[in-house]
Amino acid sequence: MSSSLRRGTLAASALVLSIASLTACAAGNSAQTLEVKPDNAATSVGDIKLQNINVITQPDLKATGPAVITGTVFNNGRKDQTLEKITLPGKSGATVKLTPAGGGSGSLVVPAGRSVVLGGKGNATAVLPNGREAIKDGEQQKLTFDFSDTGDVNIGAFVVPATSFFKEWGPEAPAPAQSPKQGDKPGKPSGTPSGKPSGTPGAPSGAAGAQQGEQGGERQEGATQGGQQQAQGGQQHAGH
Repeated sequence: MSSSLRRGTLAASALVLSIASLTACAAGNSAQTLEVKPDNAATSVGDIKLQNINVITQPDLKATGPAVITGTVFNNGRKDQTLEKITLPGKSGATVKLTPAGGGSGSLVVPAGRSVVLGGKGNATAVLPNGREAIKDGEQQKLTFDFSDTGDVNIGAFVVPATSFFKEWGPEAPAPAQSPKQGDKPGKPSGTPSGKPSGTPGAPSGAAGAQQGEQGGERQEGATQGGQQQAQGGQQHAGH
């Protein structure tokens, strides 16, 4: 093969490889090809942005107790908005209790140009009292945030247990039920029996008293007659 033909073949091969490489790079960097998804749930509607939204349940799968909704709510508008409620579509019995960072209950105010953090020590909270009954770990739960001006903002949040990174953001564990101690014994009746009966037996009354009086009078009369007879007998003996 001549040198000119050899150079032409090499140039053609290099061109084919270059085109193939460019095609591969274009396909590899395409978000649709890779199906890239965000690591945490986030969405924006109007001036409101929700970021890092999760539902965190009890760390023990067998434990019953509340779950919490965590994340950050941004208000990019020029006036305050109120987060009036959070609902779980399709979960009619699931209610979320909102508590501001300063305590109290009810709606949460998101100041203009600022944000509110849900969950964690000292922050506002969104508690789902019957978390274990309403949701399951590993699923994606649809949540609806209802704002005063923006209205409904829907987002799909991951449901995860309060372990590893999520431990410090998780719900409080339910208080254990108190059981009687081993040393506890049934109580004894307090106090002692009352004292002896007070007072003395009363005198007979009514017919019984009258009968006893008559019997006493008869005995006294008999004794008098006996004394008289004894005295008469003594006088007769003296006369003899």
